[in-house]
Amino acid sequence: MTWYALQHKPAQGDRAVQHLQNQDIACFYPKIEVEKIKAGKRTKKLEPLFPGYVFVNLEQTDPMWAKLRSTRGVLRIVSFANRPAPIDDEVIDHIKSSMDKVAEQGGIKPGQPIELDDGPFKGISAIFQAYDGEERAIVMISFMQKQQQVKVPVSVIRS
Repeated sequence: MTWYALQHKPAQGDRAVQHLQNQDIACFYPKIEVEKIKAGKRTKKLEPLFPGYVFVNLEQTDPMWAKLRSTRGVLRIVSFANRPAPIDDEVIDHIKSSMDKVAEQGGIKPGQPIELDDGPFKGISAIFQAYDGEERAIVMISFMQKQQQVKVPVSVIRS
């Protein structure tokens, strides 16, 4: 069996996967946890690693090909010269084995240089130390020829 990519309709990736699995088609829809700062608060959310695409594992002679285009949530089969484009098993295996590494790279890391966008320290470069709750962070700034730890709102940090 070979892997192929399907493009799903906007915001319907989960729906496409559900309907493909209902038809007993092997799917791979890699998602990672992403940390974002929204309205001054840290939030974690699962997002697709490849937005807009789902991978399916089928034989080229499988009768399910005819049903793929009419599956809810599926937009089209990724093709070149009117032939579905196969994806090597090694590529999919590499993506699967790398998922943990990708998930670990989200968010601001301790020791990362940042800049403060607002407040009394606006425009000052700092080094991120740690989060202090949901809305504040501890940063290290150089002030009056000394290193100082300061608590600032997360919303003023620009990485």
